[in-house]
Amino acid sequence: MSVIEAGRDDPQAGGPPADGVQDAGAARLEFQAEVSRLLHLMVHAVYSEKEIFLRELISNASDACDRLRYLALTEPALTSDDATFRVVLSVDKAARTLTLSDNGIGMNRDDMVQNLGTIARSGTSRFVEQLSGDSSRDVSLIGQFGVGFYSVFMVADRVDVTSRKAGEDAAWTWSSDGLGGFTVAPAERATRGTTIVMHLKEGEDEWLEADRLRRIVKTHSDHIALPIVLKDAQGEAVINAASAIWTRSKGEVTAEQHTEFYRHVAHAFDAPWATFHYRTEGRQSYAVLLYVPETRPFDLFDPKRLARVKLYVRRVFITDDCEALLPGYLRFLRGIVDSEDLPLNVSREMLQNNALLARMRQAITKRVLGELEKKAEEDPTGYATFWENFGPVLKEGLYEDAERRDQLLKLARFRTTKSGSDAISLADYVARMKEGQEAIYYITGDDAAAIGRSPQVEGYLARDIEVLLLSDPVDDFWLSSVDAFDGKSFKSVTKGGTDLARFALKDGDAPDQPAVREADLATLIVLLKQELGDAVKDVRSSDRLTGSAVCLVADDLGLDMHLARLLRQHRKEQATTGSLVLELNPRHALIAALAGRATKAGASDALADAAHLLLDQARIVEGEPLADPAAFARRLAAVMTAAIA
Repeated sequence: MSVIEAGRDDPQAGGPPADGVQDAGAARLEFQAEVSRLLHLMVHAVYSEKEIFLRELISNASDACDRLRYLALTEPALTSDDATFRVVLSVDKAARTLTLSDNGIGMNRDDMVQNLGTIARSGTSRFVEQLSGDSSRDVSLIGQFGVGFYSVFMVADRVDVTSRKAGEDAAWTWSSDGLGGFTVAPAERATRGTTIVMHLKEGEDEWLEADRLRRIVKTHSDHIALPIVLKDAQGEAVINAASAIWTRSKGEVTAEQHTEFYRHVAHAFDAPWATFHYRTEGRQSYAVLLYVPETRPFDLFDPKRLARVKLYVRRVFITDDCEALLPGYLRFLRGIVDSEDLPLNVSREMLQNNALLARMRQAITKRVLGELEKKAEEDPTGYATFWENFGPVLKEGLYEDAERRDQLLKLARFRTTKSGSDAISLADYVARMKEGQEAIYYITGDDAAAIGRSPQVEGYLARDIEVLLLSDPVDDFWLSSVDAFDGKSFKSVTKGGTDLARFALKDGDAPDQPAVREADLATLIVLLKQELGDAVKDVRSSDRLTGSAVCLVADDLGLDMHLARLLRQHRKEQATTGSLVLELNPRHALIAALAGRATKAGASDALADAAHLLLDQARIVEGEPLADPAAFARRLAAVMTAAIA
């Protein structure tokens, strides 16, 4: 990735005006399918904030200059001809063109084909899948995803991009009308960088007005830390402050300025939910300006878990992919960290084992988690939204970061059998535990509402005991690393035995059916074990069931059932219940009837089908595939026939 791609994951746009374009050797290429759909949206967009196209292009140009400045630290020849970076806006009313150029890193032919014809940004497929074909609805997605360079087609019916990559002699021009495809042709250009010439659509003349352009730059790009020059018939002038926003004191930066800088640095269209702006002095000196997004970034769950915080050293951009700067569970943060102490020539490889950076990581992580604690206390409603967006990621720290596990447990929020759609803290859970309750009970699964209706939860509900409903994939893994909270251990309701017998049932929850005689139940259990054999590890009576006849649970020493299912899916193994325990509800009418039949002659043959149907019923409730669907259908038909006859 690089230059001017949608979403600007790695932009490198910009450059002075081209000296000329050659048509010879032009190649006609087709857009990637996703690009074509995005361009159709852009070309037909009726969007109230079209001005964002200019913000996107300026941000790309700024990033291109940042990248070249970094490369020039070790290859000074790249900027020997011109070390003063800038962005230039030029207006030609007669030709009805708006031109943006910079002297950044530039592009060669391969860069143009890759970055202006395809999209490599994580999450793009998800974005494209949401496009419905309804323009009024689809345009609203612009503000959620961002489309980088392609937003220019909201105002232009043709775009020419001429670029020469730093350190190379050849120049190229990319041209497109935003419809079926694009051409790439050799060009002539005296200097490095990129020029974007926008041939404006009819009715888009406002982008030729100098005052309009000044207002846009002042609103959206004043924070860009290099000069933005406007050239028109009246001359040329710098129209932005051109100072790094993070070098200013906290009180000098307005909320609006923070929003615009966040949108620039995060390549986003929402607003920040929280801003962490501070500077440290002393043993280490560095500035921190971090934002928590208001909405989930599309690449939040990308398997690469890439960091999205930019590292600067003394205002020189180093990298936006520094894994050593923050732990992976804080990858939702956007912003910058600017160090005064790291060497300017630090390589990305050196960053992985840099002691200074390791201390910065420790301190910044501690500060961020402390700030989140304050937000949780001061704005519970807002924090609930934050947790809905980023809780699944933050919980990864419970598994990975033993040092901060206690702090992360305090920040965590969970839905429970009592909380409805709200999420509560573990402190809240502990505060309302039943008298004599020693464990924090939980159940894991794919959907909180569904697991809240699981048979294994019935006995806890009947005794007014709260159960955590854990439905994030990471839950099964951090639970294996966390022993307790506030002295209370975590205990799965789908694993091992229970201590429910010592808790009284709620009023109105007493079972209608008396318990089966112990001797009869014991006989039934023996018969079921004989018939099921290795299909289950054991069969036993249950006090966790109140409404269901049967359920499956894991053995005390076995894996929790949902974790075992996840591991099977990962290994592509077939489901089996051979390591699970089949529990029977001794107060259920079906179990009572079966227990009564178990004491009569011929019980072994009479209950053979019933034994397998009970196990299959438990499998179905768990969402497990049946071992033999044909046999299940045959047995069920036989039972129904006997009942009707």
